[in-house]
Amino acid sequence: MKTIQQTSLIAVASLAALLALGGCNRNDERTAGQQLDSAIAKSGEAADKAKADAKVAAAKTEDAMKDAADATRTAGANAVSKLDDAGITAKVNAGLAADKDLSAIKINVDTAGGVVTLTGPVPSATAKERASDIAKNVKDVKSVNNQLSVTAG
Repeated sequence: MKTIQQTSLIAVASLAALLALGGCNRNDERTAGQQLDSAIAKSGEAADKAKADAKVAAAKTEDAMKDAADATRTAGANAVSKLDDAGITAKVNAGLAADKDLSAIKINVDTAGGVVTLTGPVPSATAKERASDIAKNVKDVKSVNNQLSVTAG
């Protein structure tokens, strides 16, 4: 429906332009009918170009919307991953705090992508191994990077 209205509007505008040119001192050998036919043909070409431009703009808009949706999905997945990592860290810290030979205050627990890294001092090799076991037994832990150092005292 809009296309018919646009074509009609272009035709009327073209006719007005022809009448305006007729008022000038311009000699045009063509009849009014020929001039009108020429104007209508030009307006059709303009309408076709406008349609093509609209299709290109629609395609670009669709691509931009897909890109935005992908970015939103990625951001959401990253946020969930960070929440999961924070939960893992909290559970490992709670497990360490429950063990009488380990100090959750002295042991630093970092989690990234489900990989737990333990750093800090422990009193013995057995305590170091127990800290790894505690971390490995937490749900969603993929691996443990045990960098704990055994210190005497």
